[in-house]
Amino acid sequence: MTSDPDSAPGLPAGPVLPSSHAVPRSGAVPRPPGGHRSAAGPDPEPDRRPGAGLDRASDRVPAFDQDADADRLSRARASLRGLAVGDALGSQFFVPAHYPALQSGELPPGPWAWTDDTEMACSVLAVLAAHGRIDQDALAWSFAEHHDFDRGYGPAVNRMLRLIRQEGGDWRELAAGLFNGQGSWGNGAAMRIAPLGAWYAGDPERAAHQAEISAHTTHRHQEAVAGARAVAAATALVAGPAGPGTPDALLGAVLDLVPRSAVHAGIRRARDMLDYDDVATVAAVLGCGRHTSAQDTVPFALWAAVRHLDDYEQAFWTTARAGGDVDTNCAIVGGVVAARPGGEPPTAWTRRTEPLPQWAGVS
Repeated sequence: MTSDPDSAPGLPAGPVLPSSHAVPRSGAVPRPPGGHRSAAGPDPEPDRRPGAGLDRASDRVPAFDQDADADRLSRARASLRGLAVGDALGSQFFVPAHYPALQSGELPPGPWAWTDDTEMACSVLAVLAAHGRIDQDALAWSFAEHHDFDRGYGPAVNRMLRLIRQEGGDWRELAAGLFNGQGSWGNGAAMRIAPLGAWYAGDPERAAHQAEISAHTTHRHQEAVAGARAVAAATALVAGPAGPGTPDALLGAVLDLVPRSAVHAGIRRARDMLDYDDVATVAAVLGCGRHTSAQDTVPFALWAAVRHLDDYEQAFWTTARAGGDVDTNCAIVGGVVAARPGGEPPTAWTRRTEPLPQWAGVS
């Protein structure tokens, strides 16, 4: 759940990449109405409506090797399922009546509904499946098309997605204009990105780069971008064929791919606290999403994930008991841990979780 932070001081992140106009596979990502360009050549003013020119055959993305693509999709689906369970179960502990169950490690009654964390992650996977990489226009439109107000979006993102869907708003202008032109530094770009990291298993550099491209569709602030890069890189390392290595080495590799920022400083502190067992102390130092900012969320989530990569259940309870933005913390942790072979959530937990939508391409 991503309530927008109250303010976002600092400069927005770098430029948005131009649209690739790739053609989605059938049924994966809906195409918005309009936006077609003349066959005679480009318009004097580029059409910036979501999905403009998506049917241009000359701009299609080259086909991937089918076996490699299937492997990518399988890993990303596993991560998405882990993310959804963490999100859905974590969100149950915002209900005061469930607090005793949290402390005792008991499961609240199902079904557990997931939130905006999962809904946006589904769009990330759908766009990857359609294009083989992040297409910003397609992603922004998928966010807007599938936006469900009742899933717990923050007010700024609610407004932005409504303007895209109902009024044809330009996501570039809307995202850049948030918080007086500084962009959002919320944790929304990081919460949804673990499946992308799993897609790029073993290639953390590319995962971080694609995560940055994804972040710009809604979050332009450098901290939000850094948070997305960190989660994607960590997931790519966890899912890679070489394995994640030690927790210290994993976080060190993540730091190499995160620009200097509060997120970077927080991950450095998280690495220094890997031998701490008291989650309350760690959360007090690193933050645990109480301010719903990337820098207040990502360092703690990565600390919890890398300490429990072999045990989804323990990773979840450790994360949830810290409090804060419980569903988002647990979504990030669940997506990272489940990206590793054997890291899936318990079957009983998956059965209680709301099924993922058909349009996300998760069977």
